[in-house]
Amino acid sequence: MSITITLLIQGLAFFAVAWLVMQFGWPLINKAIEERQAKIASGLAAADRGQKDLEDAQAKAQEIIKDARSRAQVLVDQAAKRSNELVEEAKNSAVSEGERLISAARAEIGAESTRVRAELRGQVAALAVKGAEQVLGREVNAQAHAALLDELAGQIAAG
Repeated sequence: MSITITLLIQGLAFFAVAWLVMQFGWPLINKAIEERQAKIASGLAAADRGQKDLEDAQAKAQEIIKDARSRAQVLVDQAAKRSNELVEEAKNSAVSEGERLISAARAEIGAESTRVRAELRGQVAALAVKGAEQVLGREVNAQAHAALLDELAGQIAAG
């Protein structure tokens, strides 16, 4: 066989295979390439949308954080103000309670002083009667001379 015939047969076989591939294989390959391109394009679009959504979410998160910080600061300020009010209320309550205790103690001291003075007057009157008995040398009747003894006790207490 001659080389020319071999080349001619190989050429015809090549063109036949090329024609078959172009008719049946190439549309399938083209379709697969186009589908792959469409998937890549939709993936890139989804990635862009995802990136934009991420940026939006980050901006929203920053806004929420800023709002939460401002609310927290307001709450801290309110708590500090309430704390100061409670301290002032406690101070005022302590002062009024102290004043009440002082006035109660003063009233108790006054009552005790009055009671002690009355008791002392009674003892001084009894001593005066005893002294008068000894000076007079006889017994003095306290009921009979009550007005005189009260006057004497008043003079002793006054001075």
